[in-house]
Amino acid sequence: MKNRQILFSFLFLIPYLISAQIENKVLEGMSFRNIGPAGMSGRITSIDVDPGNPDIIYAGSASGGLWRSTNAGQSWNSIWDDQPTAGIGVVKLDPNNSDVIWVGTGEGNPRNSQSSGAGLFKSIDGGKSFDLVGLEKTKHIHKIVIDPRNSDVVYIAAFGVAWGDTKERGVYKTIDAGKSWKKILYNNDRTGAADLVIDPANPNKLFCAMWEYRRWPWYFKSGGEGSGLYMTLDAGESWKKITDKDGLPEGELGRIGIAVAQSNSKTVYALVENKKKNGLYKSTDGGFKWKMVSEDENIGNRPFYYSDLHVDPFNENTIYSLWSIMTRSDDGGKSWRVIAPYYKVHPDHQALWMDPRRPGHMIEGNDGGMNITWDGGSSWRFIENLPVAQFYHINVDNQKPYNVYGGMQDNGSWKGPAYSWIGTGIGNSEWQELYFGDGFDVVPHPSNTRIVYAMAQEGYLGRVDTRTGGVELIKPVHPKGNTLRWHWNAPIAQDPYNEDAIYYGSQFLHYSKDKGRNWKIISPDLTTNNPEKQKALESGGLTPDVTGAENHTCIISVAPSSKKEGVIWVGTDDGNIQISKDFGKTWANTSTKIKGFPEGGWVAQIQASKHNEAEAFAVVNNYRQNDWTPYLFHTKNYGKTWENLLKKSPLNGHCLSMIQDPVVKELLYLGTETGLWISPDYGENWQKWTGLPTMPVQDMAIQERESDLILGTFGRAAWVLDDLRPLRAIANKQTQGKTLKAFQSPEAVHAQFMVSDGIRFQGDAAFKGENRSAGARMRIYLDNLPEKVKDPLKIDIYDSSGSLIRHIERKIDSSDAGIYSFVWDMCERGVRGPQFGKISEKRKKNDPRGASVKPGMYKVVFNLNKDSDSTMVNVINDPRTIVDDAEWDAELAFRRSLHEPTKKLADAVTRLYEVKESLDIFEKLLKLRTAEDSTLFKNRLKNITEFKKKIEKERIALFGKDDIKRGYFEQPETWAHTNGQFRSYLWQMSGKPTTNIMAIHDLWLAKTKDATNSVQNLLDNDWLNLSEELKAELPPNIFPR
Repeated sequence: MKNRQILFSFLFLIPYLISAQIENKVLEGMSFRNIGPAGMSGRITSIDVDPGNPDIIYAGSASGGLWRSTNAGQSWNSIWDDQPTAGIGVVKLDPNNSDVIWVGTGEGNPRNSQSSGAGLFKSIDGGKSFDLVGLEKTKHIHKIVIDPRNSDVVYIAAFGVAWGDTKERGVYKTIDAGKSWKKILYNNDRTGAADLVIDPANPNKLFCAMWEYRRWPWYFKSGGEGSGLYMTLDAGESWKKITDKDGLPEGELGRIGIAVAQSNSKTVYALVENKKKNGLYKSTDGGFKWKMVSEDENIGNRPFYYSDLHVDPFNENTIYSLWSIMTRSDDGGKSWRVIAPYYKVHPDHQALWMDPRRPGHMIEGNDGGMNITWDGGSSWRFIENLPVAQFYHINVDNQKPYNVYGGMQDNGSWKGPAYSWIGTGIGNSEWQELYFGDGFDVVPHPSNTRIVYAMAQEGYLGRVDTRTGGVELIKPVHPKGNTLRWHWNAPIAQDPYNEDAIYYGSQFLHYSKDKGRNWKIISPDLTTNNPEKQKALESGGLTPDVTGAENHTCIISVAPSSKKEGVIWVGTDDGNIQISKDFGKTWANTSTKIKGFPEGGWVAQIQASKHNEAEAFAVVNNYRQNDWTPYLFHTKNYGKTWENLLKKSPLNGHCLSMIQDPVVKELLYLGTETGLWISPDYGENWQKWTGLPTMPVQDMAIQERESDLILGTFGRAAWVLDDLRPLRAIANKQTQGKTLKAFQSPEAVHAQFMVSDGIRFQGDAAFKGENRSAGARMRIYLDNLPEKVKDPLKIDIYDSSGSLIRHIERKIDSSDAGIYSFVWDMCERGVRGPQFGKISEKRKKNDPRGASVKPGMYKVVFNLNKDSDSTMVNVINDPRTIVDDAEWDAELAFRRSLHEPTKKLADAVTRLYEVKESLDIFEKLLKLRTAEDSTLFKNRLKNITEFKKKIEKERIALFGKDDIKRGYFEQPETWAHTNGQFRSYLWQMSGKPTTNIMAIHDLWLAKTKDATNSVQNLLDNDWLNLSEELKAELPPNIFPR
């Protein structure tokens, strides 16, 4: 009986659970646009090239998935959108079969912004699909080695989790192409495999660099007893540790980079981090004995972030070292020179592929993207169409078109259009750099479009003049000279009640009411101020690495309430959520009251509700303490109580960002490490947004005037969803039980488009972000559509007086169910021009395009079968132009005056074409009789042929000859030539017609009337006479029954 009650309760809940979800077809119909940029790309972690076709290149990005070019880098496509993680550690092609592609996920260079993975993946169809083949818990895989003799034998260097001690790390091997795995080298739960190379002359021989490394939010340590260089001679069955007795440095070691010369595998290099001094070591006997050859500073500087060596395939003495810059040695490592200087190539080099067939050809990846050289590094070409930018924050302004702002990992702070009125789309050149360094949050002044606040690491803050590029450093200084703890990613917030005021966070909350010129501290230390977590100055381990990235016990999120002045929320990186209700006079730490709150959790974001002054949301992630659980806490009572909205959710990936819809309070958007999730019911139920690639959604913003949702992703640049109104209506259940529902429509702009942004014909190598559709954009909801819909969707457009100004029909089928988009070109009904040919049924049912409509309100009615609904569209002028009502009225009157002469000519030409069609049929029938009949038929055939020549003469006079086989040929004597010239003026006309336009109009009108009279004369006279003759003289029985 008890089981029956449980079953009944579950069945009772099913309708609610189903209704709480938004249909996937709805989400897929509301597609996001990727707007870039790509000129500021992101970290490239691995590169490999098809061994049989050097035009096919694969590039793995730190947090933007796997990309492929099939044309030597001219254009790129993502082949990783539907995988469970966006973090790529390594991509490796099978040397014997390039359709087999291995991908290790989770980048292997463990800096503070490292992205995690989800195991090892394999494709056997050239990247069309990938399957998980194990090692999920390793999180970070840095190297893959395939036995060139037997592709079933594969070795994996798993670095493992940097933020915790785990056993899932070391070297793994498969002998059955990934069906099973065996760990063949493991030291301890803090030591991973940092490098792995194979001897090309003896594939049973491999070298592995084991590296003991551990990261905490406030500190990291490289080096320990687990580190060392290992060699196997029996394909991993046993390993020998190479020590100081073999020539390596004494004492504790850290990270080691290894390279074996392809041209002479007896030559092996190792870049060794050690306690005394980092150095380059060389073996000339295949790795048995070693000797230090250089301690030059140009061999490398930050082993934890990069320690990669590469030997030229053609010369054992030419070595490349990847680090902050890229250096080259031509004498076996004794001396080094820079080949990728800061001023030419983005620093922080992570990946290198060297062409084994062509000397000097290399492809390099760094924190800013990818570069190609054909001359060994003397010159480089930047790949400017890989949109893998890593945004930390995203923001918008209220200009038109509005701009998107954001700071990127190691790529500065930028501003670019959310949509563009340049015809070629959103190009890289439309993005403006505001501030360099690691870019973080960017805050535009609410009303002064020239002022922007932009940040760099450790609290550097500039007030930027976007017109001149001038910058003033406004980073607060403590009035007593005390040390301020600035986070790597410090928080800034605009005061909702004072346009010139901003908040900024160190361990204190700072406030300026004069654009950053003067500051005051309005809080005590709001962190735990735990000295055990203030060890950034000791960070690095064997090699000090103090950059500010490990600064801790800092404020990292600030959210002043827009519902009640003086209410301010603050989140810290060590687990505090503080609130002040009196503009900082008093503070309360509320996180101690949160059930299930992770101790020391990272309060990545706080969002103050725009609906309720006591309401806030706190995004917390704790992966930096090896806790990958998603957390989103919610309060409605100033933090007295909190609820984790994700405690029962199906989410995968830790949380990064969140935003509450400003119109529908129950509608929540959540950004995670793997994508976007939404809840239509205040977090009771969550669903992943389908149709987006897997990507970390680091931050979000809503442009409220246009109801757009903007995603700042850490690895796939910026994305825009145009118009949230349909989603809001669906979340409010306005579509329930309806077959057709029209949603509120956004404003429509008569925008004028510029022709180009520097290069008109841009080929395939230039990035273009997807632009918003021009015209009046509308969306409707369609449900219960059969596979084949008999009747079309009928669309009627009415002006403010209620007059029907346009009728349009669209053929639809079952694939259009869900959200259906329609774009009106903002033109009224026109008349069809003359066409010597059959007019299709589709054209007959749709009103032809006429003049652009005057700004104002228009009603658009959608009809499908017996269902009908409507929406209103507000059409406005381009805000950059001034066209008053009188100008609009004059233009419309002029354009409408063209309808009558155009229609008269079109009707005459259509009639002429119909006569020709009838004569063609008549002629065929007569020809069937001429073989057995009198000369009467032959004479009448001759008459028909002569008349058809007259028709052709009229057609040529109108439209010109169409049998010209070659060359460029104008026919200025034709009506079509004059009409084309006139239409060129009309296309670019705005307002009252000028005397110049009237001159060409008069010429056009005269030619149109002459052409109409000529055609009509032929029909009214010659054709009438011929038809009467045919009727009178031909016997009625000439046509076969």
